[in-house]
Amino acid sequence: MLRRHFLAGGAGLAAAGAVTQANAADAPTLTGPYIDLTTGKGNMILRARMAGDLDESKVKYGSVTGIVSGVRPGEKVKDLVGFEVVSVGRNERQPDGTYRNLHRESILYTDLATGEILSDYVNPYLDEKVRVVDVTNDPWNIHIAEYVNVGGPSYGGLNEEANAGRKEYILNWSHSGNGMITALTNINLYYPSALTPDKWLRESSGAMNRVSECYTHVISLADAQNENLTTVKKTGTWSRVTPWLPWMLMGQAPGHCLYQSTVTSLDGIDGFKKPVLAYMEKHYPHMLEAPPPESWDKPNLSSIEWYARTEEPAPMKAGS
Repeated sequence: MLRRHFLAGGAGLAAAGAVTQANAADAPTLTGPYIDLTTGKGNMILRARMAGDLDESKVKYGSVTGIVSGVRPGEKVKDLVGFEVVSVGRNERQPDGTYRNLHRESILYTDLATGEILSDYVNPYLDEKVRVVDVTNDPWNIHIAEYVNVGGPSYGGLNEEANAGRKEYILNWSHSGNGMITALTNINLYYPSALTPDKWLRESSGAMNRVSECYTHVISLADAQNENLTTVKKTGTWSRVTPWLPWMLMGQAPGHCLYQSTVTSLDGIDGFKKPVLAYMEKHYPHMLEAPPPESWDKPNLSSIEWYARTEEPAPMKAGS
């Protein structure tokens, strides 16, 4: 990060001018000196450093903390539960210069007041205790390249728009002050649900899923343009518009869930909150490691598809 110096006296000012000109020549910009962030190749290299490490022996950890709210017609939004995401990934550079990011992510739901990880929850819309189901997306691998699918993930073939075409991967980076740059990305999807309403009477919100993923990426421009950094720290936000969580047992009731959160890169596994790390070590120790290379051939499935594969339909509520 550049620092501005104020010096008194004519000689001092002349020296300061010379230093300023030298610094200006070397100052990082969106187009250099290491990568050009107006090109797909530059964004590919930066994304590989944000999602993982160019040193393939190293694992990258990320943490997300947020709130899940309920949105129903005719009433104010209701904050329901908190959540914590545990993300772990490792890069493998391919012969064509692209990267495979071997990645796993878990989502744990928490009590808003205490932060305690929930195993059950009283759904305020139903006044019914429901069993909370953790999310373990194993794997959620990412192909990091100069071009990306226009239609988003395929979700095991359910999202046919994933094959609609490709575009150059260029994020809309802009200067946000204090040496930081920011980019916004949205992914808006509408695709058939794996939780078909005829089988999943209480879990399914309908035949189609409407899901949006909204990201804000914030990084240091100096870090982005530092060729000696094989990984870069990032912060930002993640928001998601999604159907009612299946375990809420809302069925096709009008409304949806809204996720809002902050995203943080971690220096190591000890960066996770102690209760989160302890829970993961007890219940999902494998999710604290990047998946093996052979996982690449497995489909990326969201929490909805995993729920359909691992859970059973809940019995109907007594008296319904």
